[in-house]
Amino acid sequence: MGSGKVTTGSAPFDFQGKHVTVAGLGVSGIPAARALHARGALVTVVNDGDDARSREQAAGLEALGITVRLGDGATLPEGTELIVTTPGWQPGKPLFRAAAEADVPVWGDVELAWRLRGPDAAPWLAVTGTNGKTTTVRMLAAILEAAGLHTAAVGNIGVSLLDVVLGEETYDVLAVELSSYQLHWAPSLRAHSAAVLNLAPDHLDWHGSMEAYAADKGRIYEGNQVACVYNVADKATEDLVREADVEEGCRAIGFTLGTPGPSQLGVVDGILVDRAFVENRQKNAQELAEVSDVRPPAPHNIANALAAAALARAFGVPAQAVRDGLRSFRPDAHRIEHVADLDGVAYVDDSKATNTHAAQASLAAYESIVWIAGGLAKGATFDELVAASAKHLRAVVLIGADRALIRDALARHAPEVPVVDLDRTDTGAMLQAVTEAKRLAVAGDTVLLAPACASMDMFTNYNQRGDAFATAVGELRA
Repeated sequence: MGSGKVTTGSAPFDFQGKHVTVAGLGVSGIPAARALHARGALVTVVNDGDDARSREQAAGLEALGITVRLGDGATLPEGTELIVTTPGWQPGKPLFRAAAEADVPVWGDVELAWRLRGPDAAPWLAVTGTNGKTTTVRMLAAILEAAGLHTAAVGNIGVSLLDVVLGEETYDVLAVELSSYQLHWAPSLRAHSAAVLNLAPDHLDWHGSMEAYAADKGRIYEGNQVACVYNVADKATEDLVREADVEEGCRAIGFTLGTPGPSQLGVVDGILVDRAFVENRQKNAQELAEVSDVRPPAPHNIANALAAAALARAFGVPAQAVRDGLRSFRPDAHRIEHVADLDGVAYVDDSKATNTHAAQASLAAYESIVWIAGGLAKGATFDELVAASAKHLRAVVLIGADRALIRDALARHAPEVPVVDLDRTDTGAMLQAVTEAKRLAVAGDTVLLAPACASMDMFTNYNQRGDAFATAVGELRA
């Protein structure tokens, strides 16, 4: 960790009369355009799409006097002095190449929100990582609320940071989920404390390389004031802490599923313990909660709880609030969600496991599994996942466009495991998949939907896929 002091503020920006281009509509583009317009900026919104939804959104902005160009997201509007982009726009787009040539700065919605905070704005406790971000942020918010603090879970979780920052409600602290896309365009962000939960290949088509992806994740540590929280089991996260330039006195805080060392949180005899935010860290430890207080108590979810606890403790939250917050927390749907028990077999929906890293964590949580997997691979390979998980597999049911990639990995690393390959990508395939899984399972098994793939080949999103799984289980139950 760098020792140089980094300012937690950012240079003021007078928007009055400035020509600002907003790249993209949607959840973050529309609030950005409105906020900039309200501050006197001359706003032009450019958008690749020109569909009915985009035209409806454009009409609302044009009624305010904002210029909108639909179907033309490549050309830099004349006179542009700043671009504010929505997270999904890739850095290599022609618009950004033109901006670089014209020396026009590019901010993301997070950067804009950070710049528009008031002088007494709530500090940010920030979370990123390949998997577990939303669960950890919601756990963190529950812990902060249990401590009597007014907070909100915001950011990539689906709640616009701009809306929260510019709203009338005041907060003591914010629990902020940040994606690698958002961090790429947020050079001024300086959190109170931040965590990188894990790093695994994902979104490499957007970032261009694993190195670039990791570097963008690591931006979350820049300028941290109190704690940089990392995963002891994932050395890459600790490396990002070492490379970060932070405030003087900011500490590296590890979390581990094993016995914690000094300046770490971990697990001892079924108890979550803190050896970071206690007096005499060499000798003392503070009990925080029991593993059974974490729902569900799968290993990767316990890691999420430890990361949330570390950020909360960095903010001064007492141990009892950690326990009470974790006890009150209920995970979102489709995240290792127990759906039903049928004939002694548990049916678990982890449709949110849309990449191999998430699926491997889910598969590690159960002893004997009939695994339902497949979908859009997004360029992923499955050899490492199958090799690591083979010992847990009783059988596998494959669905989706790229299921052959998983089938081939199973043939190489788990040839003894029975595989049912369903050659269909319609939504009705889920009922057949669950029916086949029921046939293959025996009492004590878990039928686990952990696809390791995206859902868009068959479903609108992972939520619809998980709902289809639950509906299919319900039909078998009936």
